[in-house]
Amino acid sequence: MCDDNEVHHSIGGRALFVTGAAAALTLGSVSFASAADGTDGTDGDQQTKTVRGTLPAGSPDFVYVPLEVPSGVREIKVAYTYDRPSVPTGTPGNALDIGIFDERGTELGGKGFRGWSGGARTEFFLRADDATPGYIPGPVREGTWHIALGPYTVSPQGLSYEITITLTYGEQGEAVRPAYPPSRAKGRGRAWYRGDCHLHSWYSDGRRTPAEIGALARAAGLDFINTSEHNTHAAHAHWADVAGDDLLVLMGEEVTTRNGHVVALGTDPGTFVDWRYRARDNRFGRFARQIRRAGGLVVPAHPHATCIGCNWKFGFGEADAVEVWNGPYTPDDEVALADWDGMLVASVRDGGRDWIPAMGNSDAHRNPDPVGSPQTVVLADDLTREAIQEGIRAGRSYVAESKNVSLAFTVSGGRGEHAGIGERLPVDRDTPVTARLEVTGAPRCTVRFVTDQGVLFTSAPLPVAGAGVVEWRTTPSYAAYVRAELRHETAAGPLPGALAAFTNPIFLGRGVD
Repeated sequence: MCDDNEVHHSIGGRALFVTGAAAALTLGSVSFASAADGTDGTDGDQQTKTVRGTLPAGSPDFVYVPLEVPSGVREIKVAYTYDRPSVPTGTPGNALDIGIFDERGTELGGKGFRGWSGGARTEFFLRADDATPGYIPGPVREGTWHIALGPYTVSPQGLSYEITITLTYGEQGEAVRPAYPPSRAKGRGRAWYRGDCHLHSWYSDGRRTPAEIGALARAAGLDFINTSEHNTHAAHAHWADVAGDDLLVLMGEEVTTRNGHVVALGTDPGTFVDWRYRARDNRFGRFARQIRRAGGLVVPAHPHATCIGCNWKFGFGEADAVEVWNGPYTPDDEVALADWDGMLVASVRDGGRDWIPAMGNSDAHRNPDPVGSPQTVVLADDLTREAIQEGIRAGRSYVAESKNVSLAFTVSGGRGEHAGIGERLPVDRDTPVTARLEVTGAPRCTVRFVTDQGVLFTSAPLPVAGAGVVEWRTTPSYAAYVRAELRHETAAGPLPGALAAFTNPIFLGRGVD
């Protein structure tokens, strides 16, 4: 005989429901008695039910467990576990993400989202006045809520799970009005500002508090940062005390789909961007437009990362910039750099009008991940959300491994014409031009000038002091653009050393009318 407080789910033979996004499955609902029927209405009275089930290999991306919430509930608490059987080498094991939607439903892009912790937590709660990091405080209203399960990977043996749901009855607390950081900091007028736009706190799968990240950002010489928690905007209301005259804090999200991740950079506070779709669903354009309507930039993150679901599959037609360098420099960053350079070459056919600028960010999660390594250095009119975004969008930026590295890169013609990073030098195709790179903070690094033909110049190593000036002459007919790379010494072999810094391009010639 089954306990009334236990619910067993079997999904064998159940149909998949496709809701305009990735395939999803809705299981049988879990019901609780109302306060009048099942409790004495005493503040703090609780009811608990346990849900068990098994997901087979090949489960849909999302499995929803409907939860019938009666009136009079003050708090919902959910805890879950799942099995992790041994699997053969090279075969993914079990990994189960979790989140929740309220009575407004699970519609793609709808208003029902109330939180997501992925696989970072084994339990969460939410109520009017507070919630677990990653979840949105607010009223607990009567109606059908949905616990969202995301079977990230399922072993051949299947994935058995257990969910414990506890409802606490009583008077709801008073909701706290969120306070957001200002959209400007003191700044230095038109200047080069350093930033890290891909960071994780304990509001998703990071381990640092916003205050700890703020301190590390200041120590790394940063002027601005962007919050980018996985699939939740819950952190937005917790950065106001971190921002200051010396640090601009932008709001965002790392939209983590099954076909790649994209950083929503500098959206309006409180903006949530849905992630429940794949490239085959043809839904990404809708959410890219939402990011822009909310004042943000669309930045595909670590496009050649090797983790499951991390490799970017949506194309770059919606991108405002692309994260070419993510965290410690690795072979997938080298591939991303080469891929981006190929996109630059393709843009030359259009006169360079539709080229996509590059960025670099740390993607720091926890110790010892360094914040601000790498960092994007942006020429902006001031230290404001709009000015920083405009500098990034225009490609007036370079990427450096730390605050110690500074670059000044220009191309000049014979009659005093000159252009900087992200700009065009509009001279005739046979006009001699000089590319000039001034470097500080890069001991023993070599400079490479890269064009649409490839690497056309490599310098001798810079002195141990790390400062130097390197020049190279060319013409627009020989090089449609030129960009600079700063490389560390390589131990052996023909491969270049790891990046210390690189710039966005300067285009040469008058372009296409």
